[in-house]
Amino acid sequence: MDGAQLLAYCLAKPGAWQDEPWEGDVVAKVGDKIFAFLGGDSVGLKCGRNRDEADELVHIYPDDVTASAYIGRYGWNSIRVGGAVPPDELRELVDQSYDAILSKLPKSKRPK
Repeated sequence: MDGAQLLAYCLAKPGAWQDEPWEGDVVAKVGDKIFAFLGGDSVGLKCGRNRDEADELVHIYPDDVTASAYIGRYGWNSIRVGGAVPPDELRELVDQSYDAILSKLPKSKRPK
């Protein structure tokens, strides 16, 4: 799976849309919240409710998964696309990140 395929997968989610809040940084949002940071050869995803949960993935794939800068303490990881994380698992991680962010949106901002 490459970056373009991953972006397409993210944008296929109900209510998902692409934004570029910072020059050159593409993100996928649902409502007004980011669920995936897409850039270069990595993707940033919400991988747990806290750092301890997100660290489980870091321990499994230490060469390809790291805590995200600035927001890592909130359970976000940066995952290398095309690395050791299998495409099916990467899609599952996108699904989990989307679901985690969607659940925090007010019902009025959730896709119908």
